[in-house]
Amino acid sequence: MNIVLTGASSGIGFEAALEFTLNKENKVVCIARSADKLRKLLEIAKGINPDCTLLPVEFDIINDDYAALVPFLKEKLGNIDILINNAGALINKPFSETTAEDLACMFESNVLGHFNMIQNLLPLMGSGSHIVNIGSMGGFQGSVKFPGLSAYSASKAALHTLTECLAFELLETGVKVNCLALGSAQTEMLEQAF
Repeated sequence: MNIVLTGASSGIGFEAALEFTLNKENKVVCIARSADKLRKLLEIAKGINPDCTLLPVEFDIINDDYAALVPFLKEKLGNIDILINNAGALINKPFSETTAEDLACMFESNVLGHFNMIQNLLPLMGSGSHIVNIGSMGGFQGSVKFPGLSAYSASKAALHTLTECLAFELLETGVKVNCLALGSAQTEMLEQAF
């Protein structure tokens, strides 16, 4: 499988990358902003499975140039079987202190970056491929909400809705689109939230 995983430098993305590299048939492109953390990921992956194919790519899904990323992915993978949009950010502030800039930051990190990634990589995806967006129970309608996470939860709710719309729109192409609304997992982001 040819897998592209964003937000691979820590938490769920880091652990998922290691899990994918256990199968030597997988080619895993791990995207994150931190070159140091990507080097550490590669070192650990090679320690677990020296035959793994893990390609670390330092890239900011909001600000960097997709015109450079897409040809690289096409050259290294040809096509993409699975795109996992895991990158994200969290701001924990009471609503009364949350600024419009905070809200914009959450939507850039948790929605717009994934929108850009999907739109740019979709031409490399064919029937039977999968897009998985990593959401949050915080953005799931009817779930328990927590103080200080209004901007984060609103952005994850938008990601959930984008996923539903794309699943319907891409139905005839054979590209499947899903969103995992995760609850709490022991990560740096969870520590930041609580």
